[in-house]
Amino acid sequence: MKVFITGATGYIGFNVATAYRRAGHEVWGLTRNEEKARILARHEIRPVIGGMQAPDGWRSAAGDCAVLIHAAVDYQADVFALDRQTVEHLLSLSKIGPQPKTLIYTSGVWVYGDTRGRLVDETTSLNPPKMVAQRPAVEKLVLHSDSAHGIVIRPGCVYGYQGGLTGMWFAGAVQEKNLSAVGGANRWTMVHADDLAEAYLRAGECGLHGEAFNITDRSRWSVADMLQAVARVTGYTGKIQFIPVADAAGSMGDFAECLALDQHVDARKAARLLGWQPNHGGFVDDVDTYFTAWKAAR
Repeated sequence: MKVFITGATGYIGFNVATAYRRAGHEVWGLTRNEEKARILARHEIRPVIGGMQAPDGWRSAAGDCAVLIHAAVDYQADVFALDRQTVEHLLSLSKIGPQPKTLIYTSGVWVYGDTRGRLVDETTSLNPPKMVAQRPAVEKLVLHSDSAHGIVIRPGCVYGYQGGLTGMWFAGAVQEKNLSAVGGANRWTMVHADDLAEAYLRAGECGLHGEAFNITDRSRWSVADMLQAVARVTGYTGKIQFIPVADAAGSMGDFAECLALDQHVDARKAARLLGWQPNHGGFVDDVDTYFTAWKAAR
């Protein structure tokens, strides 16, 4: 297949792009500059230089592809206005080139809000915190499309390689000598970058449409458990600080509420319909490997 990916040099997008390429597909990746384009080219991904704000620059490349994956986020812009605009433009390409096209949209488990220990799945009503309150509306555009096969991926907190949110903990312990997190007893639902990329690959190859998939591993570590693992592997001997969400909101804004979520999210639908299973047991289980990868990426 021919595949087009926005955010192809981002944390999620790059791992997804390389997974598709390893599987033998032709991959075009949207990236912002020549330096990042060279990274894609070294991994046999065809770079398309441009940005979400200027879709005319990537319209032709995307139109020639059968699978369109939106994995980009621009925090310098109005995030969800641009997100929706990009999805609308991708959907407008559904009658150009290979058909039917599959559009895979990157959402996240935060749309469920705080599950308070209750196991939730794709049939559960969404209760997004303020920061991602507009995301369900964009999901609906994709899931209810009558012009493309729309699929929504809701990843847990992604870890592995260069780190994602967990990379901030390594940086705090090693560089800032300040290991801290919002909450502590709350449990994040997690997924390794390789497992997530495999889910995107299976979603693009499955032929389904109108489906949302939670993609999470089976770990149930608390944030406190994970920070203690970081302290051990980095040799951090200082105090681990757990910041109340009300205090963190002063500097982090609405992001603090998301970091404080306690979630338990079921990914068995992906197992049933995509044949997907996580190969990684959880962040704490192999934290030494993740720390080594984080150091190598610096």
